Amino acid sequence: MRSGRPAAEMSGAGGPGAPRIQAPEALPEEDLDRSLRPRRLEDFVGQEALKDQLAVSIAAAGSRGEALDHVLLAGPPGLGKTSLAQILAAELDVPFVQTAGPALERKGDVAAFLTALEPRAVFFVDEIHRLPRALEETFYPAMEDGCLPITVGQGAGARVVTIDLPPFTLIGATTRTGLLTTPLRDRFGIQHRLEHYGAHDLARIVRRSARLLDVAIEDEGAVAIAARSRGTPRVANRLLKRVRDYAEVRGAGVVTGPVAADALDLLQVDHEGLDRLDREILRVICEKFGGGPVGLSTLAVAVGEEQDTIEDVYEPYLLQRGLIERTPRGRAATRRAYEHLGLDPPGPLALL
Repeated sequence: MRSGRPAAEMSGAGGPGAPRIQAPEALPEEDLDRSLRPRRLEDFVGQEALKDQLAVSIAAAGSRGEALDHVLLAGPPGLGKTSLAQILAAELDVPFVQTAGPALERKGDVAAFLTALEPRAVFFVDEIHRLPRALEETFYPAMEDGCLPITVGQGAGARVVTIDLPPFTLIGATTRTGLLTTPLRDRFGIQHRLEHYGAHDLARIVRRSARLLDVAIEDEGAVAIAARSRGTPRVANRLLKRVRDYAEVRGAGVVTGPVAADALDLLQVDHEGLDRLDREILRVICEKFGGGPVGLSTLAVAVGEEQDTIEDVYEPYLLQRGLIERTPRGRAATRRAYEHLGLDPPGPLALL
Protein backbone atom coordinates (compact mmCIF):
# COMPACT_ATOMS: atom_id res chain seq x y z
CA MET A 1 0.00 0.00 0.00
CA ARG A 2 1.31 3.41 -0.90
CA SER A 3 0.06 6.94 -0.83
CA GLY A 4 0.01 8.89 -4.06
CA ARG A 5 -0.39 12.32 -2.52
CA PRO A 6 1.31 14.82 -4.85
CA ALA A 7 4.81 15.81 -3.83
CA ALA A 8 5.81 19.43 -3.36
CA GLU A 9 6.58 21.11 -6.65
CA MET A 10 8.88 23.85 -5.38
CA SER A 11 12.64 23.38 -5.33
CA GLY A 12 15.68 25.31 -4.26
CA ALA A 13 13.94 27.33 -1.57
CA GLY A 14 15.16 25.72 1.60
CA GLY A 15 18.95 25.62 1.69
CA PRO A 16 21.26 22.66 1.16
CA GLY A 17 19.10 20.15 3.02
CA ALA A 18 15.82 21.04 1.35
CA PRO A 19 14.27 18.40 -0.92
CA ARG A 20 14.64 19.07 -4.61
CA ILE A 21 12.57 17.88 -7.54
CA GLN A 22 14.48 16.40 -10.48
CA ALA A 23 14.22 18.09 -13.84
CA PRO A 24 11.81 16.17 -16.11
CA GLU A 25 14.54 15.04 -18.50
CA ALA A 26 16.47 13.47 -15.58
CA LEU A 27 13.58 11.26 -14.51
CA PRO A 28 13.17 7.58 -15.43
CA GLU A 29 10.54 6.89 -18.13
CA GLU A 30 7.80 5.80 -15.69
CA ASP A 31 8.37 8.80 -13.43
CA LEU A 32 8.51 11.02 -16.51
CA ASP A 33 5.02 9.87 -17.50
CA ARG A 34 3.76 10.74 -14.02
CA SER A 35 5.41 14.17 -14.16
CA LEU A 36 3.31 15.05 -17.22
CA ARG A 37 0.03 14.38 -15.43
CA PRO A 38 -2.03 17.43 -14.43
CA ARG A 39 -2.17 18.07 -10.69
CA ARG A 40 -5.32 20.22 -10.44
CA LEU A 41 -8.72 20.16 -12.13
CA GLU A 42 -8.04 23.45 -13.91
CA ASP A 43 -4.95 21.91 -15.55
CA PHE A 44 -6.87 18.92 -16.89
CA VAL A 45 -7.49 19.52 -20.59
CA GLY A 46 -10.76 18.47 -22.22
CA GLN A 47 -13.73 16.54 -20.81
CA GLU A 48 -15.33 19.87 -19.95
CA ALA A 49 -18.78 18.60 -18.95
CA LEU A 50 -17.23 15.97 -16.68
CA LYS A 51 -14.94 18.57 -15.05
CA ASP A 52 -17.86 20.93 -14.40
CA GLN A 53 -19.87 18.18 -12.72
CA LEU A 54 -16.92 17.04 -10.61
CA ALA A 55 -16.14 20.63 -9.58
CA VAL A 56 -19.67 20.97 -8.18
CA SER A 57 -19.42 17.65 -6.32
CA ILE A 58 -16.01 18.57 -4.87
CA ALA A 59 -17.21 21.99 -3.70
CA ALA A 60 -20.36 20.53 -2.13
CA ALA A 61 -18.48 17.79 -0.28
CA GLY A 62 -15.86 20.29 0.92
CA SER A 63 -18.45 22.76 2.21
CA ARG A 64 -20.15 20.02 4.21
CA GLY A 65 -16.87 18.57 5.44
CA GLU A 66 -17.92 15.17 4.11
CA ALA A 67 -16.22 12.54 2.01
CA LEU A 68 -17.00 12.76 -1.69
CA ASP A 69 -19.51 10.19 -2.87
CA HIS A 70 -18.07 7.08 -4.49
CA VAL A 71 -16.99 7.67 -8.10
CA LEU A 72 -16.89 5.34 -11.11
CA LEU A 73 -14.75 6.48 -14.04
CA ALA A 74 -15.18 4.51 -17.26
CA GLY A 75 -13.65 4.78 -20.70
CA PRO A 76 -10.89 3.48 -22.98
CA PRO A 77 -7.30 3.28 -21.69
CA GLY A 78 -5.13 6.38 -21.61
CA LEU A 79 -7.84 9.04 -21.26
CA GLY A 80 -6.88 10.18 -17.77
CA LYS A 81 -8.90 8.13 -15.29
CA THR A 82 -5.96 7.70 -12.90
CA SER A 83 -5.01 11.36 -13.27
CA LEU A 84 -8.58 12.42 -12.45
CA ALA A 85 -8.60 10.22 -9.34
CA GLN A 86 -5.37 11.83 -8.13
CA ILE A 87 -6.74 15.28 -8.94
CA LEU A 88 -9.88 14.61 -6.89
CA ALA A 89 -7.74 13.71 -3.88
CA ALA A 90 -5.63 16.84 -4.38
CA GLU A 91 -8.68 19.09 -4.74
CA LEU A 92 -10.20 17.61 -1.58
CA ASP A 93 -6.79 17.80 0.17
CA VAL A 94 -7.06 14.21 1.38
CA PRO A 95 -4.74 11.16 1.19
CA PHE A 96 -4.70 9.09 -2.01
CA VAL A 97 -4.33 5.30 -1.78
CA GLN A 98 -4.07 3.24 -4.95
CA THR A 99 -4.37 -0.42 -5.89
CA ALA A 100 -5.78 -2.50 -8.76
CA GLY A 101 -8.53 -5.09 -9.00
CA PRO A 102 -6.20 -8.01 -9.88
CA ALA A 103 -4.00 -7.20 -6.86
CA LEU A 104 -6.88 -7.86 -4.45
CA GLU A 105 -7.04 -11.63 -4.09
CA ARG A 106 -8.46 -12.22 -0.58
CA LYS A 107 -10.94 -10.50 1.70
CA GLY A 108 -8.02 -9.78 4.01
CA ASP A 109 -6.42 -7.66 1.27
CA VAL A 110 -9.52 -5.48 1.06
CA ALA A 111 -9.81 -5.28 4.86
CA ALA A 112 -6.16 -4.21 5.18
CA PHE A 113 -6.69 -1.29 2.82
CA LEU A 114 -10.03 -0.15 4.19
CA THR A 115 -9.08 -0.28 7.88
CA ALA A 116 -5.91 1.74 7.24
CA LEU A 117 -7.65 4.61 5.42
CA GLU A 118 -7.62 8.06 6.98
CA PRO A 119 -10.92 9.98 7.25
CA ARG A 120 -12.23 11.21 3.84
CA ALA A 121 -9.33 9.51 2.02
CA VAL A 122 -9.60 8.56 -1.64
CA PHE A 123 -9.20 4.82 -2.26
CA PHE A 124 -8.55 4.26 -5.97
CA VAL A 125 -9.08 0.80 -7.48
CA ASP A 126 -7.89 0.61 -11.08
CA GLU A 127 -9.33 -2.08 -13.37
CA ILE A 128 -12.12 -2.60 -10.89
CA HIS A 129 -13.93 -4.84 -13.39
CA ARG A 130 -11.19 -7.42 -12.72
CA LEU A 131 -12.00 -7.54 -9.02
CA PRO A 132 -12.78 -11.15 -8.03
CA ARG A 133 -16.54 -11.59 -7.66
CA ALA A 134 -16.12 -13.07 -4.19
CA LEU A 135 -14.58 -9.80 -2.98
CA GLU A 136 -17.31 -7.51 -4.28
CA GLU A 137 -19.55 -8.31 -1.31
CA THR A 138 -16.80 -7.05 0.99
CA PHE A 139 -17.18 -3.60 -0.57
CA TYR A 140 -20.99 -3.42 -0.30
CA PRO A 141 -21.30 -2.64 3.45
CA ALA A 142 -18.15 -0.51 3.33
CA MET A 143 -19.56 1.67 0.55
CA GLU A 144 -23.12 1.89 1.87
CA ASP A 145 -22.86 1.74 5.67
CA GLY A 146 -19.20 2.54 6.39
CA CYS A 147 -18.59 -0.74 8.17
CA LEU A 148 -16.71 -3.95 7.55
CA PRO A 149 -18.13 -7.26 8.87
CA ILE A 150 -15.37 -9.77 9.65
CA THR A 151 -15.91 -13.42 10.54
CA VAL A 152 -13.82 -14.48 13.52
CA GLY A 153 -13.28 -18.16 14.18
CA GLN A 154 -14.63 -21.20 12.38
CA GLY A 155 -17.49 -23.64 12.61
CA ALA A 156 -20.07 -23.38 15.39
CA GLY A 157 -17.91 -20.93 17.34
CA ALA A 158 -17.60 -18.44 14.50
CA ARG A 159 -18.93 -14.96 15.11
CA VAL A 160 -19.16 -11.79 13.06
CA VAL A 161 -17.38 -8.67 14.29
CA THR A 162 -18.28 -5.35 12.65
CA ILE A 163 -15.53 -2.76 12.28
CA ASP A 164 -16.56 0.85 11.77
CA LEU A 165 -14.68 2.53 8.95
CA PRO A 166 -13.87 6.22 8.57
CA PRO A 167 -15.77 7.99 5.80
CA PHE A 168 -13.90 7.48 2.52
CA THR A 169 -14.33 7.79 -1.24
CA LEU A 170 -13.92 4.73 -3.43
CA ILE A 171 -12.96 5.65 -6.98
CA GLY A 172 -13.16 2.78 -9.42
CA ALA A 173 -11.70 2.95 -12.94
CA THR A 174 -12.75 0.56 -15.67
CA THR A 175 -12.32 0.14 -19.40
CA ARG A 176 -15.20 -2.33 -19.55
CA THR A 177 -18.26 -1.16 -17.64
CA GLY A 178 -20.31 -4.10 -18.90
CA LEU A 179 -18.21 -6.50 -16.81
CA LEU A 180 -19.23 -4.79 -13.55
CA THR A 181 -22.09 -6.41 -11.69
CA THR A 182 -25.19 -4.29 -11.24
CA PRO A 183 -25.03 -4.29 -7.40
CA LEU A 184 -21.48 -2.91 -7.45
CA ARG A 185 -22.11 -0.39 -10.21
CA ASP A 186 -25.24 0.96 -8.51
CA ARG A 187 -23.31 1.75 -5.33
CA PHE A 188 -21.31 4.45 -7.08
CA GLY A 189 -23.17 7.72 -6.56
CA ILE A 190 -21.12 9.53 -9.22
CA GLN A 191 -20.62 7.82 -12.57
CA HIS A 192 -18.84 9.33 -15.55
CA ARG A 193 -17.52 8.09 -18.88
CA LEU A 194 -14.48 9.70 -20.47
CA GLU A 195 -14.62 10.09 -24.24
CA HIS A 196 -11.84 10.25 -26.81
CA TYR A 197 -10.30 13.71 -27.21
CA GLY A 198 -10.58 15.99 -30.22
CA ALA A 199 -7.49 17.14 -32.12
CA HIS A 200 -7.69 20.67 -30.61
CA ASP A 201 -7.57 19.42 -27.00
CA LEU A 202 -4.81 16.94 -27.84
CA ALA A 203 -2.72 19.73 -29.38
CA ARG A 204 -3.13 21.69 -26.12
CA ILE A 205 -1.97 18.63 -24.17
CA VAL A 206 1.05 18.20 -26.46
CA ARG A 207 2.05 21.86 -26.03
CA ARG A 208 1.68 21.62 -22.24
CA SER A 209 3.77 18.44 -22.10
CA ALA A 210 6.38 20.01 -24.38
CA ARG A 211 6.74 22.91 -21.92
CA LEU A 212 7.20 20.46 -19.02
CA LEU A 213 9.80 18.52 -21.02
CA ASP A 214 11.50 21.73 -22.18
CA VAL A 215 10.95 20.75 -25.82
CA ALA A 216 10.87 23.47 -28.47
CA ILE A 217 7.72 22.85 -30.51
CA GLU A 218 5.83 24.81 -33.15
CA ASP A 219 2.04 24.79 -33.41
CA GLU A 220 2.22 22.77 -36.64
CA GLY A 221 4.29 20.12 -34.84
CA ALA A 222 1.77 19.89 -31.98
CA VAL A 223 -1.11 19.60 -34.46
CA ALA A 224 0.71 16.87 -36.42
CA ILE A 225 1.26 14.81 -33.26
CA ALA A 226 -2.30 15.38 -32.04
CA ALA A 227 -3.76 14.23 -35.36
CA ARG A 228 -2.08 10.83 -35.03
CA SER A 229 -2.68 10.28 -31.30
CA ARG A 230 -5.83 8.14 -31.53
CA GLY A 231 -7.79 10.65 -29.47
CA THR A 232 -5.75 9.60 -26.41
CA PRO A 233 -3.51 11.84 -24.23
CA ARG A 234 -1.30 8.91 -23.21
CA VAL A 235 -0.54 8.18 -26.86
CA ALA A 236 0.04 11.89 -27.54
CA ASN A 237 2.64 12.12 -24.78
CA ARG A 238 4.32 8.92 -25.91
CA LEU A 239 4.56 10.15 -29.50
CA LEU A 240 5.83 13.56 -28.34
CA LYS A 241 8.77 11.91 -26.57
CA ARG A 242 9.67 9.88 -29.63
CA VAL A 243 9.34 12.90 -31.94
CA ARG A 244 11.55 14.86 -29.53
CA ASP A 245 14.23 12.17 -29.93
CA TYR A 246 13.98 12.37 -33.72
CA ALA A 247 14.18 16.18 -33.66
CA GLU A 248 17.32 16.07 -31.54
CA VAL A 249 19.07 13.43 -33.69
CA ARG A 250 17.95 14.29 -37.22
CA GLY A 251 16.64 17.82 -36.89
CA ALA A 252 17.60 21.07 -35.27
CA GLY A 253 16.01 20.17 -31.94
CA VAL A 254 12.74 21.92 -32.78
CA VAL A 255 9.55 19.92 -33.38
CA THR A 256 8.17 21.48 -36.55
CA GLY A 257 5.33 20.14 -38.67
CA PRO A 258 7.61 18.41 -41.21
CA VAL A 259 9.89 17.02 -38.47
CA ALA A 260 6.87 15.57 -36.62
CA ALA A 261 5.51 14.05 -39.83
CA ASP A 262 8.86 12.45 -40.70
CA ALA A 263 9.28 11.09 -37.16
CA LEU A 264 5.79 9.61 -37.08
CA ASP A 265 6.30 8.04 -40.49
CA LEU A 266 9.46 6.44 -39.12
CA LEU A 267 7.40 5.10 -36.19
CA GLN A 268 4.93 3.64 -38.71
CA VAL A 269 2.08 5.74 -37.36
CA ASP A 270 -0.02 6.82 -40.33
CA HIS A 271 -2.17 9.90 -40.90
CA GLU A 272 -5.19 8.27 -39.17
CA GLY A 273 -3.13 7.38 -36.10
CA LEU A 274 -3.03 3.68 -36.97
CA ASP A 275 0.15 1.81 -36.08
CA ARG A 276 1.53 -1.42 -37.51
CA LEU A 277 -0.76 -3.72 -35.47
CA ASP A 278 -3.87 -1.67 -36.34
CA ARG A 279 -3.12 -2.12 -40.01
CA GLU A 280 -2.29 -5.78 -39.49
CA ILE A 281 -5.70 -6.34 -37.90
CA LEU A 282 -7.40 -4.65 -40.86
CA ARG A 283 -5.26 -6.53 -43.38
CA VAL A 284 -6.01 -9.90 -41.77
CA ILE A 285 -9.77 -9.23 -41.85
CA CYS A 286 -9.67 -7.92 -45.42
CA GLU A 287 -7.23 -10.34 -47.02
CA LYS A 288 -7.28 -13.58 -45.03
CA PHE A 289 -10.97 -13.60 -44.15
CA GLY A 290 -12.48 -11.81 -47.13
CA GLY A 291 -13.62 -8.82 -45.11
CA GLY A 292 -15.12 -10.90 -42.32
CA PRO A 293 -16.96 -11.45 -40.16
CA VAL A 294 -14.25 -13.17 -38.14
CA GLY A 295 -14.39 -14.14 -34.46
CA LEU A 296 -12.28 -12.28 -31.93
CA SER A 297 -10.39 -15.40 -30.82
CA THR A 298 -9.53 -16.28 -34.42
CA LEU A 299 -8.44 -12.71 -35.12
CA ALA A 300 -6.23 -12.68 -32.02
CA VAL A 301 -4.44 -15.87 -33.11
CA ALA A 302 -4.01 -14.55 -36.65
CA VAL A 303 -2.24 -11.37 -35.53
CA GLY A 304 -0.44 -12.92 -32.55
CA GLU A 305 -2.01 -10.72 -29.88
CA GLU A 306 -4.16 -11.30 -26.80
CA GLN A 307 -7.94 -11.02 -27.18
CA ASP A 308 -8.23 -8.54 -24.32
CA THR A 309 -5.58 -6.28 -25.87
CA ILE A 310 -7.38 -6.22 -29.21
CA GLU A 311 -10.76 -5.62 -27.59
CA ASP A 312 -9.63 -2.96 -25.09
CA VAL A 313 -6.80 -1.15 -26.91
CA TYR A 314 -7.14 -1.52 -30.67
CA GLU A 315 -10.77 -2.23 -31.45
CA PRO A 316 -12.35 0.90 -29.86
CA TYR A 317 -10.34 3.24 -32.10
CA LEU A 318 -10.94 1.16 -35.24
CA LEU A 319 -14.66 1.22 -34.47
CA GLN A 320 -14.57 4.96 -33.80
CA ARG A 321 -12.88 5.60 -37.15
CA GLY A 322 -15.43 3.45 -38.96
CA LEU A 323 -12.83 0.94 -40.13
CA ILE A 324 -14.44 -2.17 -38.65
CA GLU A 325 -17.85 -3.10 -37.33
CA ARG A 326 -19.10 -5.64 -34.84
CA THR A 327 -21.62 -8.19 -36.00
CA PRO A 328 -23.24 -11.15 -34.20
CA ARG A 329 -20.78 -13.41 -36.04
CA GLY A 330 -17.62 -11.38 -35.41
CA ARG A 331 -15.64 -8.39 -36.68
CA ALA A 332 -16.02 -7.20 -40.27
CA ALA A 333 -14.10 -4.64 -42.30
CA THR A 334 -15.85 -1.62 -43.80
CA ARG A 335 -15.32 0.01 -47.18
CA ARG A 336 -13.17 2.63 -45.42
CA ALA A 337 -10.80 -0.09 -44.23
CA TYR A 338 -10.18 -1.24 -47.80
CA GLU A 339 -9.64 2.34 -48.92
CA HIS A 340 -7.20 2.96 -46.08
CA LEU A 341 -5.14 -0.07 -47.04
CA GLY A 342 -5.31 0.75 -50.74
CA LEU A 343 -7.19 -2.48 -51.51
CA ASP A 344 -10.15 -3.08 -53.79
CA PRO A 345 -13.25 -3.86 -51.73
CA PRO A 346 -15.22 -7.04 -52.52
CA GLY A 347 -18.38 -6.93 -54.61
CA PRO A 348 -21.00 -5.91 -52.01
CA LEU A 349 -18.80 -3.15 -50.51
CA ALA A 350 -17.67 -1.93 -53.95
CA LEU A 351 -21.29 -1.14 -54.80
CA LEU A 352 -21.82 1.05 -51.71
